[in-house]
Amino acid sequence: MSEVDNLPLFVLPMVLMPGEIQSLRIFEPRYRQMLDDCLLDDRPFGMVMTDPMAIHNGWSGPRMFGCEAEIITHETKGSNHFIEFVGRRRFQISKVHDPILPPFEDESMIDLIPEAGILPDLETILERVPEGSEHSKLYLSADVTYLPDEDELTKFQQTELKNTLNGILSKIGGILQIDKETLDDWIEDRTEMVIDDSSTSMFAVAALTISDPEYKYQLLSCADSKEVFLQLTRFLAEMDV
Repeated sequence: MSEVDNLPLFVLPMVLMPGEIQSLRIFEPRYRQMLDDCLLDDRPFGMVMTDPMAIHNGWSGPRMFGCEAEIITHETKGSNHFIEFVGRRRFQISKVHDPILPPFEDESMIDLIPEAGILPDLETILERVPEGSEHSKLYLSADVTYLPDEDELTKFQQTELKNTLNGILSKIGGILQIDKETLDDWIEDRTEMVIDDSSTSMFAVAALTISDPEYKYQLLSCADSKEVFLQLTRFLAEMDV
């Protein structure tokens, strides 16, 4: 049976792949609160692509599929937080929990933003939480179900991915006029490092070669590893490098 969990959500117009490492600067009060909660409880968050048509208490909501994110480094500089995180498990959202307060553009909140545009501190914002509220979270969260990715890649699948990745990297190297011997060594090292029998290899290849977030999102939404492989190889075959 698939595992069910509740995750805080980071909603952005980007896609995180399992195994992919990304970094962010966090300055919004709602996400500073979320980061505090994640660090205090040593828990992950969910990275989900924005769905501008899904509005939750005035905020843009998430699409249905996302990726669990584990924080690996955290640094504070003034009021900004810088985090590095790695993608873990894919998930499907079953229920979204709204933030307790609307955006600052809302009539009930707009007086909190002075003319200089400086964001208020977290304590000032939390004073607006209605008395008796069930929670005081400024960020979206969701009940999620993790998707199965336990299947190992067959030797055939690994060879297919390596050959495809070699071809793409060779074309890029040719465009950049990289010395052939240097390029061949780099490609061999890269493919051996990225591709093994783990299903995460497919997402590593996607993170390395696919820039379109819509294509990445389609991979996240696949039902199982077999479908991920079929979609990925189709995307890569259609690429015009």
